Amino acid sequence: MKDIVPWPFPKSLDGFLWRLSSRFIIATVGFIGKFILNVMNSTRVVNRHILVDLLDSRPCHVPVITVANHTSCFDDPGLWSILPIRHVFNIDVIRWSLTAHNICFTNNMHSQFFARGKCVPVVRGGGVYQLAMDYCIQKLNEGQWVHVFPEGRVNMDNSFIRFKWGVGRLIAESKVMPIVVPFWHCGMDQVLPNEYPYRFQWGKQVLVNFGQPIDLKEVMQHAKDVDADDMLTRKMITDKIQEEMMNLKDQTEKMYSKLKKTS
Repeated sequence: MKDIVPWPFPKSLDGFLWRLSSRFIIATVGFIGKFILNVMNSTRVVNRHILVDLLDSRPCHVPVITVANHTSCFDDPGLWSILPIRHVFNIDVIRWSLTAHNICFTNNMHSQFFARGKCVPVVRGGGVYQLAMDYCIQKLNEGQWVHVFPEGRVNMDNSFIRFKWGVGRLIAESKVMPIVVPFWHCGMDQVLPNEYPYRFQWGKQVLVNFGQPIDLKEVMQHAKDVDADDMLTRKMITDKIQEEMMNLKDQTEKMYSKLKKTS
């Protein structure tokens, strides 16, 4: 992996000091996120129970993948503050997140901080076959939760960006089919604008809308029927996710428009 400090994760994450520091970082960041979204600003969450119920009651071997749009550098970890405290502060439950290596892993201090926050350094432009993807597949195969921003970068102007195929690989190569939960959000770029001086704002409206889990059975069966190779399979899965996300986008933006008019 180029241009960053060495791979930040030890072979085992069960060490006392690792878990203690990880718990402290995740809890502290979660508390700050809740303060920013719920005290400094107003956040409405629609269908939160979809993700909460999965985190609470799915079989332990079944992994979860969440996919969302990316409009602000505060999206992750900020968005997870919408979850109950029992999830936000639990290092064994909270998500693993693919994170830009050239932003968050540029020196040893940053690397240790973000790694303990369960962020995995992905090399943008490095393709679907890289260490970060392998590591997330490993976590999925352990029945854990991985979050992906399939646009691959912060979308500053809300334009259409073709989803990266990495999410397709995560799903295709998991031993157990992950439950894929989409959600769309509006207003995070108002809470932390993408322009200097990059300061958190007060009094903004945020809307987070969870969709139903995406059914990929037909896509996987079609890929099998046409004898699709790995690349085509990844594309078919990703295209289906993007189709569902665009529908959720339209729904959420209409809801957000109404919310702002009544606030």
